[in-house]
Amino acid sequence: MTPGKLSTYLKNGAIWGFILLELIFFTVAGQFLSLSENAFMDAGNMLLLFKQSAPIGIIAMGMTIVMVNGNIDLSVGATYALSAVVLLDAMTWPVFGGLGDWVIPVACLLAVLTGTVLGAINGLIVWKTGVDAFIVTLGAMLGYRGLVFMYNGEQPTSHLNWTLVDFAEAQFLGLHTATWVLLLVTAAIWFLMNKTVHGRNAHAIGDNREAAVNAGIRVGPHMMINFMIIGALAALSAVVFYAETGSVNPNDGELYELWVITAVVLGGTKLSGGAGSIISTFGGVLAIQLLRKGLAHIGADTSTVNLVIGLILIAVLLLDRQLNVKGKEALKI
Repeated sequence: MTPGKLSTYLKNGAIWGFILLELIFFTVAGQFLSLSENAFMDAGNMLLLFKQSAPIGIIAMGMTIVMVNGNIDLSVGATYALSAVVLLDAMTWPVFGGLGDWVIPVACLLAVLTGTVLGAINGLIVWKTGVDAFIVTLGAMLGYRGLVFMYNGEQPTSHLNWTLVDFAEAQFLGLHTATWVLLLVTAAIWFLMNKTVHGRNAHAIGDNREAAVNAGIRVGPHMMINFMIIGALAALSAVVFYAETGSVNPNDGELYELWVITAVVLGGTKLSGGAGSIISTFGGVLAIQLLRKGLAHIGADTSTVNLVIGLILIAVLLLDRQLNVKGKEALKI
């Protein structure tokens, strides 16, 4: 087996081994340290874990495309919050007063459109200016968050539509609506990245942008489309979550970009671009949520959770670097 293939197998398989270790550890530790009488791997607990993974997971699928492309998007948390504000506020607009429950799909469409437009702005700036996506989306994160605070005078935006709540809380085959949305998005993005020219181009651009240009790939428009995809998915994530809660605070979605990036990197996607797996990203999302839920199960506070996940992220990045360095050295021999 060549070093490159070995590296790929290690990355794609490691996340599932890590999840198995988490399940074993928290099941055993929970018997001694948990304040709850319920077992950690209780069926209801695991189904709830999938539902709670949906907001981060949906965005992580879009982040995988962007990072495979060799870019990054730090504005997803602010895009998520602004799209949620549009979703809830649009249902109260007088212009839609006669629509009844038909205002729900209209508001959802406006929210997703908002995220798509914000993503398009990011992509257009990266394309036309050549400025690194990290810098562009860092500025966008601050700007979009400012719009969230300006929109409603720094006050929460609230509107609870019970028809929408019933849909969000519905279950089919034991899985909640949010879980089904996550699974459908995962399947759609997997197909996009593995079975279409767009997906192949994403890997080619991330691996060697200059070679992709020489091969005739329109890099700028391609990257813009990917930023639009992640913007739309950030908005869809907001629709899934706020359909049930009905209230968004201006600070909602903060640090989402870090949770999402951690899940994607934990799934084996390279920060430098060119390599990544949607299925492994799905595993990364589950691993992060398992860690958060497991640590809470044994009584750890939020600061401990953040510390542990931060240390794991650093360890994964160091491992990624070592695997890539060894792979490159082997190719020179």
